[in-house]
Amino acid sequence: MSKNTVTITDNRNGEQAEFDILDPVIGNSTIDVRQLASKLGFFTYDPGFQATASCKSKITYIDGDAGILRYRGYPIEQLAQHSNYMEVSHLLMYGELPTNEEYNNFVNSITNHTLVHEGLVQFINGFHNDAHPMAIMVGVVGALSAFYHDSLDITNPEHRDLSAHRLLAKMPTIATLSYRHANGLPPIYPRNDFGYIENFLHMMFSFPTEERPISKVAIRAMELVFILHADHEQNASTSTVRLSSSSGANPYACIAAGIASLWGPAHGGANEAVIRMLDEIHDPAQISNYVSRAKDKNDNYRLMGFGHRIYKNHDPRATIIRKACNELLEEMDTINQPMFEIAKELERIALEDEYFIERNLYPNVDFYSGIIFLAMGIPMNMFTVIFAMARTIGWISQWSEMMSDAEAKIGRPRQLYKGAIDLDYVPIDKR
Repeated sequence: MSKNTVTITDNRNGEQAEFDILDPVIGNSTIDVRQLASKLGFFTYDPGFQATASCKSKITYIDGDAGILRYRGYPIEQLAQHSNYMEVSHLLMYGELPTNEEYNNFVNSITNHTLVHEGLVQFINGFHNDAHPMAIMVGVVGALSAFYHDSLDITNPEHRDLSAHRLLAKMPTIATLSYRHANGLPPIYPRNDFGYIENFLHMMFSFPTEERPISKVAIRAMELVFILHADHEQNASTSTVRLSSSSGANPYACIAAGIASLWGPAHGGANEAVIRMLDEIHDPAQISNYVSRAKDKNDNYRLMGFGHRIYKNHDPRATIIRKACNELLEEMDTINQPMFEIAKELERIALEDEYFIERNLYPNVDFYSGIIFLAMGIPMNMFTVIFAMARTIGWISQWSEMMSDAEAKIGRPRQLYKGAIDLDYVPIDKR
């Protein structure tokens, strides 16, 4: 047997077959099972694809046990400290940190594509007046292909690039138009003299009748939120984008599919759950009761925003955003607001209590991002929308990578059939 293969034996009949071991640059090795059916007649059973690599990628690396997150090889800590969302977007999309000229060209391109077709504004106005912004996002992003159909040839690199720039540029505009429509507010258009994050906050909170200055602390906190959520490997929404794009669907349809997947509460709703928890506790005097419930193995109650499914030691994103969250709370003068008092005390308990420390129930990125949004006055129905905006560059980068992958195939998972067989049809009058 070769050192770079593994032998699988069918113990029922003794048949054996060798399969290649694929070694990544870093991380777990992977068994190439593409010929499993032809060699041994088997498929693999892996609900949720928890042990299956569906693609090769050069974009994001995660080591959950060590608390490591890297974009294109760069530690998230360095990017958060020294970079900004536009530079990180260029890095994810093109694989390299830009030169000064490349950066300026990229930013100028995004800035010049922030406006949306006026027909899209009318389309948004056609939604019910209390429509959820995520419902509008799914529909409007999918409809972009009806307005920008001049660049839908996915085999053309220039078309892919233009579509990618349009998606990244227009997402904050669509998101804020969705929010303002759902709240009966007049639309605010983007400004070319504002940066990406400042423009988003401007379109969220400004009014035609007056200028509202945007806090630099708030801009920095939101910038970090966007950087930390830009990509996260093959999660549910990213996998949805890849699966959709494998059929040759246009990029707008694929990103709309990703938004729909993200809308699920098990994926994009974690920071909303944090705020609901804080609201449920309501009174700082009740914190000890809820902490006791969380520790009681006979009680199903869970504190939201603590621990992480992937990061078993600590969430590196939470460590980064914690300081920005605290600075924002200090600037917003939230000292005497019960919900923020509760959040601060829960954070203290999680970082000091042996029960939480032993079980790695540390505050995660959703804990802090939820509090940041709340402090800024962003309603909960916009939390997942902001997540979608931040993740758009990750989806675009993953889509673009797949379009350039010679090994990419249309997605076609197998199944383990457990239904009925060999039934005979019975006419309706004899059933």
